[in-house]
Amino acid sequence: MKVTRRTFFKVCAGGLGGSTVAMLGFSPDKALAEVRPFKLARSSETRNTCPYCSVSCGLIMHSLGDKAKNAEASIFHIEGDPDHPVNRGTLCPKGAGLVDFIHSPNRLKYPEYRAPGTKEWRRISWDEAFTRVARLMKDDRDRNFIPKNDAGTTVNRWLTTGFLAASASSNESGYITHKAIRSTGILAFDNQARV
Repeated sequence: MKVTRRTFFKVCAGGLGGSTVAMLGFSPDKALAEVRPFKLARSSETRNTCPYCSVSCGLIMHSLGDKAKNAEASIFHIEGDPDHPVNRGTLCPKGAGLVDFIHSPNRLKYPEYRAPGTKEWRRISWDEAFTRVARLMKDDRDRNFIPKNDAGTTVNRWLTTGFLAASASSNESGYITHKAIRSTGILAFDNQARV
């Protein structure tokens, strides 16, 4: 009897597979009779953008919650958005691990402030944070705004402050941010996302 290499591998694989399945006590009747619910069946989908780098991959976040007024939904699964033109459903390892980032106990969820000369950070309200940022920007602009250059030409520049927009912004929000920042006279502006 002549045995080819291909036939030899088929016989070995079939024998090994059959013996392993039998040794584990696998019963096809019981396994095929079980119907498991699809884990995403009752979830709510939310589309978003990955916050890590300037590639701006599209995400689909799946959350579960009873959708009651005071109940928070919990995100339990994140995958790449197959309809997104940037990543077409793929994610890098950092993007694929976003669920761990969301549920990390070290994740910063509130604004904090450290006064000059101290080592302690203290939690402040969002109102206080926005008011502080606005006040510091206004004071700096009032001190350093350049309405005209040396030749007398109107330039309306503010050169002492810069602005960097996040990677998780869409084209539309990037455009609006660009218009708002340029209207203050800031020249040092960049949007991390190249979308």
